[in-house]
Amino acid sequence: MKQNLALFDLDNTLLAGDSDYNWSLFLIEEGLLDAKSHHERNEQFYQDYKNGNLDIYKFLEFQLKPLSEHPREFLDVLHNKYMERVIRPMMTVKAQALVDKHRAQGDLMLVITATNSFVTKPIATAYGIDNLIGTDPEEIGGQFTGGVAGVPSFQQGKVTRLNQWLAERGQQLSDFTESYFYSDSHNDLPLMKLVSHPVAVDADPTLTEYAAQQGWPSISLR
Repeated sequence: MKQNLALFDLDNTLLAGDSDYNWSLFLIEEGLLDAKSHHERNEQFYQDYKNGNLDIYKFLEFQLKPLSEHPREFLDVLHNKYMERVIRPMMTVKAQALVDKHRAQGDLMLVITATNSFVTKPIATAYGIDNLIGTDPEEIGGQFTGGVAGVPSFQQGKVTRLNQWLAERGQQLSDFTESYFYSDSHNDLPLMKLVSHPVAVDADPTLTEYAAQQGWPSISLR
């Protein structure tokens, strides 16, 4: 019997907020980043993302640098605090119910996000999703370098990374009877156009308009 595939974007989709943007705010609150210089750049990058003109490599250089400045053990303890204080309040009942529905159907589930996998893997796990594709921070000897490993899972990069992940499993997208992708962002249109069931979730204006033109469903998980 063939299986279905359920893909979930994370920020502003399964989460009622952005884990990347809020990670920076959290580090500022913890006194680990300079508030003024970092907050201004964080705001600009977030605006660029929403506008669809984010330079992903410049952003990642900015976003991954703090990971290279602390030991992994310290970062893991910090992330536990981040999960409790910031992320769990963003996890919605409706989002969990959607994940649980796909699990009950026996679907293969995957969170696919542009946000780095250090920040996002524990969040996917908290939703009960074992599989994650995020932008991978480079790590050498258990220490983050501030660089990127492989292709960032952003825009067309999500298609590339999904195809790589499926190929490693001996699969391809066409092997699945039905494929779902839930996202809030027009940045995800390259992948949304490939699945059999694209769903706009609390979508930005560009995706909302496109979804309406295509007759795609639009839902809210808030």
